[in-house]
Parts: sequence; C-alpha cells; structure tokens
Amino acid sequence: MLTTLAIENYRSLRRLVVPLGQLTAVTGANGTGKSSLYRSLRLLAESARNGAIAALAREGGLPSTLWAGPENIGKAVRRGEHAVQGTVRSGPVSLRLGFSSDDYGYAVDFGLPIPTRTEFGLDPEIKRECLWHGSLLRPAALLVDRRAGGVRIRGDDGWQDAAGWLRPYDSVLSEYADPERAPELLTVRERIRSWRFYDHLRTDTEAPARLSQIGTRTPVLGHDGADLAAALQTIREIGDARALDAAIEHAFPKSRVEIRNDAGRFWIAFHQHGLLRPLSGAELSDGTLRYLLWVAALLTPRPPELLVLNEPETSMHPDLLPALADLIGTAAGNTQVIAVTHSRPLLAALQACAAERKVDVQLLELTKSFGETTVDGRGPLDEPPWRWPTR
Repeated sequence: MLTTLAIENYRSLRRLVVPLGQLTAVTGANGTGKSSLYRSLRLLAESARNGAIAALAREGGLPSTLWAGPENIGKAVRRGEHAVQGTVRSGPVSLRLGFSSDDYGYAVDFGLPIPTRTEFGLDPEIKRECLWHGSLLRPAALLVDRRAGGVRIRGDDGWQDAAGWLRPYDSVLSEYADPERAPELLTVRERIRSWRFYDHLRTDTEAPARLSQIGTRTPVLGHDGADLAAALQTIREIGDARALDAAIEHAFPKSRVEIRNDAGRFWIAFHQHGLLRPLSGAELSDGTLRYLLWVAALLTPRPPELLVLNEPETSMHPDLLPALADLIGTAAGNTQVIAVTHSRPLLAALQACAAERKVDVQLLELTKSFGETTVDGRGPLDEPPWRWPTR
C-alpha cells in the first residue's frame, strides 16, 4: 500500500507531501488542485510505461506544467506587506514526483533539456530516478540510482553499473529489466502498471455502454465503460455475484440487472420494480447507467494495487451516494482506493462506511493560497517524512 505521495512544482502543487490510507478521499473547491493531484498520479503510472514525457508534452511541455509562481513565497508576502514578485532562481528547473510504500519508494525528477539543434525542445528530460527500500530515502537504502543516462544497481557486492546508457526521455522503470540484479525494480514496475484510473466513463446518449456489444470475459472494465455488460456478467460468473446483487438492491430496491446474450452480443436488461418489461441500456438515465458502471469497476474480480476514481458522483442523485460509498468501501477491502470528489454527502457516507468496515481512511481537503495548493489544517510539521534525491 502507498503511504506517501510527494509532488513538487507541478501546476499549483508547488510542494505537496501527503499521507495515503487504504481509502483516501481528496476534496476541495474548484481550482484548488484536485485535478492536478489526480494527473500527477497518472504521470507516475505513465513512467512505468515510458509515457510520462509524452503525457507532459500533451499538456504543452514542461514549461506549461511547471509551478507558475515564485520559487519561494516569503512571510512578508503572505502577511500582505509586499506584492508577489519574481525572484532570481537559485535552483534548476525541476518537476518531481514520488511515492513511498511499506517496502519501497520511488522518485523521478524531470528537467529542461540542454539546448541543441533538436526540434523537440519542449520535451522534458529525466535528470534523476531513484528506487529505495523502505519508506524514506537514505543512502544506505538506495537500490537503483539513475543520474542522467547512467544507471547504478546495488548488489550483494556493492554498486555496479548497468549495461547500456539510457536516453534522457526513457525511464529506468520501463527500459531496464533484470530479475537477477534488480528484482525490486521489476516488482515496483508491475505494481505501478497495475494501477487503474477511471475518469472517462461515458453516459451520454451515444455512450457505447448503452449499446449491445460483442461479449468476452471481462474481469477489468474498460476506461470508457464500453464493455459494461460483459464486465457485469464476468462478475456474476467468476466474481462476487452476491455483492453485485446487493449493490443493485441497495441503490434500487426490488430491482435487478440481467445480462442477455443475443448471438454473442451482450446487452443490459434492467428489471425495475413496477415495470412490465426490463429497460435496455439506451433507456437508462445517466445516473443509473453511471452507477452500474461503478458496480462493474469496483467489484472487479481482478483488483489492482491502486484504484483512482475521479469525481465518481457525477450525474448521480444524492440518494444514490450512500450506495456508491458502500461500493467504494467494499473495493477498499481488496485494494487501495483514492477518490477525488466535490460531494460533501459522498464524503460523509465514505467516512461512515469506513468506520463501519474499520478501513483506514485519510481525508485530504485541498485549499489554495497565493496560487499554491495546500492541505487544510495541515502544516509542514504534519507532513509524512520525505526526502527528494538531489541532482
């Protein structure tokens, strides 16, 4: 389980070090940095697939994603005695992301490329990458150390240089694989690659989940929910069918979901109390369809290491939120969950559900001061211990 997430100089996250629990709820007003925190987790996940550079480029390159304020915000500025002004930079341009768990920690430092004749001048470069044992970076705990393109691996006989030279846009997580010399690197890479994100589940009138689809066994719901019917049927056959029925009953009393198979094409038949015929996916309201999508995503027979949900309450009536919170609490019993939400009722239901199930829950309420995201009610002394690797 991840215990700490650290971000520096990514959009409004000038410096953020937060604790994570088995269930972490992130909330705050619009513009306080919730989406930036969510995106930073995605960037970390992309590093394991060698896609972080491309992801940053899609956001306009490193200059567009860096913290736009001054390098330091003095006390006089915070007291309102002076206006915010630019200062002479004392350190290199740097965007840093990292996390630690009970057994391993990882950090990556992105910087600007050295000016050359290349036309890809907005592509950031990886200046430093480190993997260490334990929750806190210490020289004695360092396992893999990458500076620029050179990689060192600690073995039984001390440090050894890895064969080859990494290009500045390649991550050691994706490019280096040696089960004998660096088994920890493979372990962390596979863990990160198992992280699952949901933020584009479609419920519009043309959403593919509303239509019949060719059905194959689907233990993991797709990112857009197109394979909803197959995912629900997979849960019924090889997952927790009882939890599936209970989730429908909790949200829609005396209702049930049936998956019908027409020559290999699966479609949803939603039996609602009082109706003479079931409703197809095309007839469902946005809120009902979204709830079914969350049922399929959260009751997956193949739970990931980390499940990240972005505004799961979208399109839902407040009456559905206790059932949604119960679903999230059920998922948190099998995997670590981070939920980013605007909804106070959902937060209250999540906290009540976590207390009932005795699940460790962290509430992070983000605020913004002088353009910088902070956690409400927490100062530097309340942060988990964290050390960044230096260049």
